[in-house]
Amino acid sequence: VSASLDRTLKVWQLGSPTANFTLEGHEKGINCVDYYHGGDKPYLISGADDHLVKIWDYQNKTCVQTLIGHTQNITSVSFHPELPIILTGSEDGTVRVWHANTNRLESNLNYGFERVWTISCLKGSNNVALGYDEGSILVKVGREEPAVSMDASGGKIIWARHSELQQANLKALPEGAEIRDGERLPVAVKDMGACEIYPQTIQHNPNGRFVVVCGDGEYIIYTAMALRNKAFGSAQEFVWAQDSSEYAIREGSSTVKIFKNFKEKKNFKPDFGVEGIFGGWLLGVKSVSGLTFYDWDTLDLVRRIEIQPKAVYWSDSGKLVCLATENSYYILTYDSDQVQKAKDGSQVAEDGVEAAFNVFGEVNEAVRTGLWV
Repeated sequence: VSASLDRTLKVWQLGSPTANFTLEGHEKGINCVDYYHGGDKPYLISGADDHLVKIWDYQNKTCVQTLIGHTQNITSVSFHPELPIILTGSEDGTVRVWHANTNRLESNLNYGFERVWTISCLKGSNNVALGYDEGSILVKVGREEPAVSMDASGGKIIWARHSELQQANLKALPEGAEIRDGERLPVAVKDMGACEIYPQTIQHNPNGRFVVVCGDGEYIIYTAMALRNKAFGSAQEFVWAQDSSEYAIREGSSTVKIFKNFKEKKNFKPDFGVEGIFGGWLLGVKSVSGLTFYDWDTLDLVRRIEIQPKAVYWSDSGKLVCLATENSYYILTYDSDQVQKAKDGSQVAEDGVEAAFNVFGEVNEAVRTGLWV
């Protein structure tokens, strides 16, 4: 494909001196063009002196979207080869990052290096090089961690490669085989098909029968074996209960909904709002005031704790829980008998049952991920 100051794009076939077809729509000269790298969309993107970025369907020969926001000539456009983002650079000095599925502006980068001239993405990496009048910058986009989940039995792993889901079975490894630390495992990879949303997180439920894929403010629950769609919806966050048939979602910053067997069971608005939710033996809700634990079945308040964790990890028995904050983590013991006793005696205070948790220890180390073994 070629871009020209005559305001057109032309698509050519190698060996032919005549263009297959011409795309028209820009009002001024076109400076840059790029093809979409995936196989699921016949798209290309162009940037022009009319300050507009256009996405084209080269099969239907139509413009499917115009990205508006730059205030000067567009000098560089790029579909990221790995992530669902579009990068656009302009003589206005900014690089804009757009979501490739929703076409929503995600970020506006301005490093004060004058005009942007080039954007280059490295395949297989999160690194993006930006070239300006005053120099060049290397930036890292997206997350380092892949979207991946292993079931509780440690057998099956599901991960996302772009929008495609793949699976491997570790139990298919030869018995008694010695595997060195860091060695690549010789497992057969099975293609599960494409997901309707771009996976940002993947998580098995406790019994491993279902897997939830979350991304772009939506979730889809699939059967783990055949990837059949069981349920879907909109949510900012999704967590499984210890009971494999139960889960919760967060809608916005005010509402939590509980589902049982894929049907909504209850919903409520916590007193102090919702900044995040955590699954496991109890439903955890993080707010400006701290962390509140609720009973999954009754939604009764179990305990308020003045900690704002970034992650909560329950042991398999439900008797221990780890609360990980930015710079430290706490190990607490949980006594469900004390909670029941307080309920039976109608002795639940405003902040819940004081005897529900006891601090077992605190460690001043930052936690990246956690798992009870």
